[in-house]
Amino acid sequence: MPYAHVEPPAEPEVSSVWLRVFLEVGRQGSFTVAARALGWTQSAVSRQISSLEAAFGGAPLFDRLPRGVRLTEAGRLLVPYAEAVAEALHGAGRELAALRELAGGRLRFGAFATADAALVPQALAAFRARHPGVRVAREEGLTPRLLERLAAGHLDLAVVSTTGRPPLESYELHHLLDESLYVAVPADHPLAGGGPVRLGRFADADWISGGARPEGTLLDAALRQGFRPRVAHVVAEWTAKQGYVAAGLGVTLVPALAAASVRSDVALVPVLDEGAPARAVYAATVRGRSPVPAAGAFVGALREAAGRLPS
Repeated sequence: MPYAHVEPPAEPEVSSVWLRVFLEVGRQGSFTVAARALGWTQSAVSRQISSLEAAFGGAPLFDRLPRGVRLTEAGRLLVPYAEAVAEALHGAGRELAALRELAGGRLRFGAFATADAALVPQALAAFRARHPGVRVAREEGLTPRLLERLAAGHLDLAVVSTTGRPPLESYELHHLLDESLYVAVPADHPLAGGGPVRLGRFADADWISGGARPEGTLLDAALRQGFRPRVAHVVAEWTAKQGYVAAGLGVTLVPALAAASVRSDVALVPVLDEGAPARAVYAATVRGRSPVPAAGAFVGALREAAGRLPS
């Protein structure tokens, strides 16, 4: 004989207000005193308790006595559950307030390498001093990778640049600075210590770059100047590039954000900005997605740090 299908009992729909009133009546032992504590009328308190009792099948939660009320067995059973709900809601309220007031919550951000030389550390130090309760996680990467991480929801904010002309249409961009370029040369180079020069002055030089092709890198600037740089050495690490320059093995481009970290046996020759700066730097968030509260405060700290950097 097949078994009859039995629907599971429906879960009661219970208002947190009913539970709050229930706990107050239980504490006070009186509808009248509970109503006074809550700032309600006695009849309003009585209606909340009746609604709660109806939601749980009509079992009385209080014995009505000549003076006051007393919890029934059903009422005593309900108390710890009602307290757990009240504590959970109170905890949620505390955490939401901390998030709103930047006393808690988190910020996950990424930045490209040269932004980590001065801009990001200064901004992060100021942000942490103001909001020590916010948990901060950072990562480093190239702009395209950071944008992928941002779009996928793994980052809340990314410090990116226009190097390589990445697609930025899907992002909310907060402009931080426009960045000029320098050519790093050995300290005894004939152009060391002089004024700005056109990048074309280095058209015949050997170049040190992070990739064999200039496309999508800072050396895009050379292509815009009408020459294709000869990449003699592919060197990924910024500190290693400086070593190659100091040894006279070639020259390399240095963005302004990294200029302060150049070693003493390397000189920087300013590149003449013709028409527009070499690249712009932005703090990016995803357009249409509600940013975490900490993101706006961090953008403010980034802008302050950008304003303090040498021109």
